[in-house]
Order: sequence, then structure tokens, then C-alpha cells
Amino acid sequence: IKPSKKLTDALQSMLDGNDEFVLIDEQKTAFETILEAVRSVPKGAHKSIIVKGGPGTGKSVIAINAMARLLGDGMNVRYVTKNGAPRAVYKQRLQKHSKKAEVSNLFMSSDSFYDVARDSYDVLLVDEAHRLVKNSGPFRNLGDNQIAEVIAATRVSVFFIDDSQQVTWRDIGSTTSIADWAGILGTPIESMELNAQFRCAGSNAYLEWVDEVLQITSGTPVDLSATDYEVSMAPTPSALRDEVAQRAAEGATSRLLAGYCWDWVSKRRPAEFDIVFPGTDFSMRWNLTKDGQAWIDAPTGGNEVGCIHTCQGLEGGFMGVIIGNDLLVRNGKVMTNPAARAKTDQSLRGWKAAVKKDPEGTLAKADVLIRNTYRTLLTRGMSGTMIYCTDSETHEYFQAAIDRAKGNRSG
Repeated sequence: IKPSKKLTDALQSMLDGNDEFVLIDEQKTAFETILEAVRSVPKGAHKSIIVKGGPGTGKSVIAINAMARLLGDGMNVRYVTKNGAPRAVYKQRLQKHSKKAEVSNLFMSSDSFYDVARDSYDVLLVDEAHRLVKNSGPFRNLGDNQIAEVIAATRVSVFFIDDSQQVTWRDIGSTTSIADWAGILGTPIESMELNAQFRCAGSNAYLEWVDEVLQITSGTPVDLSATDYEVSMAPTPSALRDEVAQRAAEGATSRLLAGYCWDWVSKRRPAEFDIVFPGTDFSMRWNLTKDGQAWIDAPTGGNEVGCIHTCQGLEGGFMGVIIGNDLLVRNGKVMTNPAARAKTDQSLRGWKAAVKKDPEGTLAKADVLIRNTYRTLLTRGMSGTMIYCTDSETHEYFQAAIDRAKGNRSG
């Protein structure tokens, strides 16, 4: 099923004049590489492309631009993610220019290909490919491997990936696993890497600081004194909420995010609050209660709190991040506690059973996923991030890390 001219024109209208979708430098190279692959790979043949890049390097921008160009060329192309939030946001933005049904057909879940005939598509653009899983469906009993299913379903498969953004127990997408499946299926593969990032005020120093403060990496202490990116601590959760609200009132798409350490009680009891800090006036709900996956664009989105499942792959102007008790600091050492995650969080589902069989390996895997979660939450802001930690010693550690990085040794 090929798209109508009206739809391709609508998609181009969404991109034209929108700075958010302008391609810069190496992004253009990746874009042209995708187009050349589509032109050069004949029907019946296959090719896979891996585009690696950290937060803010423009992976989604390239994917959306490539979809627009390829649709204009009459190609049967789809934008694919496991995580529903990016699909929901881009669909909502495009629906302003075209019919809802036509738009929905362009954006697909990675759960969609377990029973698709071989070579059903010209191009599949898989964003957030690190989130691909083994089995599809609500009962996780469909298909054999989403990586293999995507490669088989299309002439050209493009995987946009950041290996450090795997955040759930089921995530299997990695550059290694994609290359392995391409080899098994006899599919030539090409890889490229995006290094320049355009989120976080273009500050690679801030991204390095995040990795340092989470003790994902170690090395020379990061200097933030020369960056324009704002990073600070909020003294209370209410102060964090109020600062984000003030930034939103000034016109920025600013939102609150939190680690998934509070049960989603409002799903069944809409009048109740999910995240409550006793002794304060802070009482808020998770975003899915009202605005759904497209919460980051919703006018009322500032009244709710987002989690990893609804912000990964997206960004805002100024972001507030609540770090829960699944990440703690004791005597200067960052530690993780999967037991502090909410019962309603599915991202670590399976760790309790696994820890009985392999305690060391299971806790090591959970540790990586929790650190990756906060790495992702802390890198959603375009202009700044404000942090509040529920644990006092952890809060003091983050405040001291900011003071050192800014050169404020007396803080």
C-alpha cells in the first residue's frame, strides 16, 4: 500500500521550516547513505544499516526526514519503534496536516512483523532499536526475534541505536545482535556513527558529566563551567515542580520526569495521586492517566509526570528529574536497588525470578538498566535539567558533583 500524494505533501509540510527537523553535518551523511542504499539494492536483495548515536545526535530527525523523502519517491516505507511514545508524538504532529487513518499507517510497532511476508516493504526505519525484544504481543508469545523479523520483512532495514539506552529486562537490541542476525540471514550490513549532539545545548561536557555522576564511566573530572547548559538541584520536590511550571509558562516545552518508583494507582482510581511527598504540597499523577503517550506535546502535560516509557526518544526544553530510591549513593559510591521500583513497572519484570538462579548476573544486569534509565531521563532537556533526589545522601552527592563541575568548590 503506497501513500497518497496528499499524505507525502503533508509530511513534507510538517518538516519544512521546522528547525527541529533540519539535518546538520553528519546527519546529512547518514540520510544520504540511507537513500543510496534504497536506490542501489535491487528487489529480492537485502541490506541493513546501523546508525549509532548517543542522546541528541539526531537519530529520530534522520529517520523522519528519510521517511518523508522515500514516501515522496513512492517507496513503501514505515517508521518503527517498540516504544509507543515517539510514534504517538509524531503521529499527533502530522495529523494536523492530514487524515488520521493515513497517518497511523506510517507508524508501526516492532510487534507488527512476526507474521509479515518476506519483502513486504521497501524500507523499515527502526528508531530506538535498542528497545527491540525477542517475542511480540501482550502475552510475549508471538514471533521468534524482532531483529530477524524486521530484516526479513524489508529490502532495506535501518536501525537507529544507542547501546546505552537499553532500559528494560526484555531489551535485546544491540549493534552486536543486529550484526549477528544480518550475518545469519545473509544480509550485507553497513554501520555509521553520529558523534555531534544537538540536545543539551550542544554540550558534550554535560553528557560526559551524566555518565560520570552515575559512575557509568570514570576518568578526568568533567568541567561544566564553560557550557551554557543549565544543571542544578532543587531543594524540595515542590521547588522542582514550580521551576518546571515557570519555564513552561515562559514558552518552553518543559516537563517533569521521574524514576518509576511510585505505583500507577491513578490508572484504576483516577481521583488519586501517584507521586506524593508527605509533608509537602507535591501530589501528582503519572502522565498516562490523561494525556497518554503523546503527553510531552499535550497542553496539560505539565500537570503530570513522565516516566522512561513515555519520554525515551523525545525531548523538551527544560526538564525536571526526580531520582527515586532505586538509585542511591552511599559513601560516594552509586548503588542501585531494583526492589525500590514500583510494582506496576514492567521494565524489570523477571528479575526476581532470575535472581534466584543467578544472583550476581541478575543484579549486574538490573544495575545497568537502572543507570541507563537515569542516563536517559537526565538527557531529555534541550536547555537545562533540574534534579531532586528522594534520598538525602544521594541529593548531597549530586549537589557536590554539580559544584565541582562548575568550579564552585565552596558549594
